Amino acid sequence: MTRISVDTDKCIGAAQCVLTAPEVFDQDDDGFVALLQEEPEGQEERSARMARSVCPAQAITVHE
Repeated sequence: MTRISVDTDKCIGAAQCVLTAPEVFDQDDDGFVALLQEEPEGQEERSARMARSVCPAQAITVHE
């Protein structure tokens, strides 16, 4: 099972993850990444992987 984690200390608030995978990521009140689903499946997992690749701060990790 794939697990997603985020490093909020790295996050710069660009929101690319939210735009790419809104069902998996959101932004908190300060504008930083908030993880909605730690273990997405199907299309949501694919979207989370894409979000990892477009994150300018490399704050998203996909664990196999």
